[in-house]
Amino acid sequence: MNSTYSKRRPFWTGERRNFALGMLFLSPWLIGFLIWTVYPLLSSLYYSFTFYDLLRPPHWIGLSNYSEILTNDPDMRTTVANTLFYVGLGVPINLVAAFSMATLLNTKIFARSAFRAVFFLPSIIPAVVIAMVWGFLLNTQYGAINATLTAFGLPVIPFLSKPDLAKPSIMLINMWGQGTTMVIFLATLQDVPRTLYEAATVDGANAFQKYFNITIPMCTPVILYNLVMGLIYSFQDFTMPWLLTGGGPDRATLFYSLYLYQNAFIFLRMGKASAMAWLMFVVIVALTIALFRSSARWVYYGSSND
Repeated sequence: MNSTYSKRRPFWTGERRNFALGMLFLSPWLIGFLIWTVYPLLSSLYYSFTFYDLLRPPHWIGLSNYSEILTNDPDMRTTVANTLFYVGLGVPINLVAAFSMATLLNTKIFARSAFRAVFFLPSIIPAVVIAMVWGFLLNTQYGAINATLTAFGLPVIPFLSKPDLAKPSIMLINMWGQGTTMVIFLATLQDVPRTLYEAATVDGANAFQKYFNITIPMCTPVILYNLVMGLIYSFQDFTMPWLLTGGGPDRATLFYSLYLYQNAFIFLRMGKASAMAWLMFVVIVALTIALFRSSARWVYYGSSND
């Protein structure tokens, strides 16, 4: 009888009770994840194969949306060119700016804590506020920067109203707000072993040799991380370009995310917008994989014997 009872374990055992309680406490997050993440993700994948204008039920059209995006959309070439210029030039500039600020703030300078707070402050200000402030500063008629130039007898600079200057102006604004990346770099710089610098000093290395042969190589894992995060963010950057220029002037700042938004909520082509979103996802994943595969050539992770 005892052997029979041991084979028939009661249903409500301690392990099952703990599992049920854990799932009960986890269920709000799981329900939210399924409703607000998984369902929209799968829905967008389905809509990408349909014609859907938000007013009528989606109609299956297969790969027509993808074919139109890749071959028959006259605005796509301009959009892709703008985005590649914005990402390819903006991300390295932001990384260099953040790393340079972190290097400066890692040295013993006067009021270092105050400078750290000042450089980090823009990263916690909402993007809408930043866009409004910089839109006022760069305005050609009443902007503070152009008013100062005019007071000194210099010509007005159309930062956001000239096609050749619009993208660089937005990139400079983004560079101004690299406080979070700077803090990550600063923490990394503080973790570089001092013994490496001491050994280099004994060997007769100067400051530049220490910087390029010790500081930068030891920070390459974090540089890779910030590079990937910057790449993902730049491809999806929407708020600043939309509020400052709306894609103009003359489509000079019509980036991929802005064009996706226009197709979804202005042209009411939700199916095409969903296809654009999945194509952007594929491109970002491919570039991320390429960065990680190439990282073995330039990223230093140390060795197991260190």
